[in-house]
Amino acid sequence: MKDKLNEVLDWLKGKTVDYADCRYVRRESEALQVTDGIVDTMSKNVNVGVGIRVLYKGAWGFAAIASTSAADIKKTANKALQIARASAMAKKEDVKLAEQEAFKDHYRSTCEKDPFAVPMNEKVGLLLEVSEKLKTDSRVKTAEASMNFFKTNKIFCSTEGAEIEQDLIESGAGFAVIAFDQGEVQKRSYPNSHGGDFATRGYEFVEEMKLRDNVDRVREEAIQLLTADDCPDTESDILICGSQMALQVHESCGHPTELDRVLGTEISLAGGSFMELGGLNSLKYGSDIVNIVADATTPGGLGTFGYDDEGVKAQRAMLVKNGIHVGYLSSRETAPVIGQRSNGTMRADGWNRIPLIRMTNINLEPGDWELDDLIADTKNGIFFDSNKSWSIDDKRLNFQFGVECAWEIKNGKLSRMFKNPLYTGMTPKFWNSCDAICNRKHWHVWGVPNCGKGEPMQTAHVAHGTSPARFRKVKVGVSK
Repeated sequence: MKDKLNEVLDWLKGKTVDYADCRYVRRESEALQVTDGIVDTMSKNVNVGVGIRVLYKGAWGFAAIASTSAADIKKTANKALQIARASAMAKKEDVKLAEQEAFKDHYRSTCEKDPFAVPMNEKVGLLLEVSEKLKTDSRVKTAEASMNFFKTNKIFCSTEGAEIEQDLIESGAGFAVIAFDQGEVQKRSYPNSHGGDFATRGYEFVEEMKLRDNVDRVREEAIQLLTADDCPDTESDILICGSQMALQVHESCGHPTELDRVLGTEISLAGGSFMELGGLNSLKYGSDIVNIVADATTPGGLGTFGYDDEGVKAQRAMLVKNGIHVGYLSSRETAPVIGQRSNGTMRADGWNRIPLIRMTNINLEPGDWELDDLIADTKNGIFFDSNKSWSIDDKRLNFQFGVECAWEIKNGKLSRMFKNPLYTGMTPKFWNSCDAICNRKHWHVWGVPNCGKGEPMQTAHVAHGTSPARFRKVKVGVSK
């Protein structure tokens, strides 16, 4: 395959292109779901193809094909070239790429146990067992358990001489229970809502979740929510669990630091950003203890890889340092706008999509607190757990998050449970109210396999390392 790609690139060089790259992608996926003791999803898919980008006289052209024959790849390259030539006639300005070393490498993600080699009856048997145990109370109306696995082989070659192959394995699992009684409906999930947790690891990651061991607690919490008190409508100090902090970081820091959004090229769909160029190195995004980093080298993170889809090596880049906005997620095309080189965040959802700036592992660095000590230090407050809903404006400034449940903190101790809780805020004010973050013992990298962006829509696999944190005087209430 490398030879086929390089032959096409040599042909494109003869057409005096500014630059070109080819991406071969083969992705195998497996999805399993059990609902109420019945297997309702058991699918396997294999998707193979080649995508080609061509830069000609400062304008892009892209074409892709679900074929690996040399003739088809060359025809596709010619199509991309013709698109680039047409685009060059309508361009407003030339595309200029930041300098980049041409790597020759083969990267493999960490995997101790290939999930595709694990017997199907073992995987489905675990999901059936979890689903059936969740249904042991008549108030439980729906019990779902699922697993998802991905195996991706990618080859990237460019006219600059890059030859990079990557083999990635990703695994995820989780379960959720819906309880109903006297017109009240409540849901609890494990280990996270919206499908569970995911990592660039093998089946050992699923085994470490201990799904069976958490069934009884999750089911009982769903039942308790049926008769729990409503969350008060007030202003309160709040503690936010690690998984909800992951979504907070995702929506209010990850997306607004995407440099293409800042420059307005995503405005028609994904929106823009309040983190404008003029605020770089000066915007007080958060309190002094807030440090947020984009780290594509985080072990096991769902946003971990060897190289992005422009051949840029995975790296660690600060976005917020001691509360100050210091960086963006960038590409080879956008980085020169801020006088930098790409920090390696361009990724495509498969061979038939152009690379876009996407989050990697956007991590909130851990603080110094033990969780028990942080609760004890909070005289009165509310502890929010597991996302249920979210809403944020197109500039990523005003937000509202609902969670599955919350607990009142009274005199430094967790007390009664609240149902349908939510909290709202404005991003800089909210992050500047952060006065405590739990330590690395409580820090976990939460996988998010469904981050949407682009037209046509692309779904990226990203992650967020977080631990519980405290925020002062936040508006809270109840969702109806």
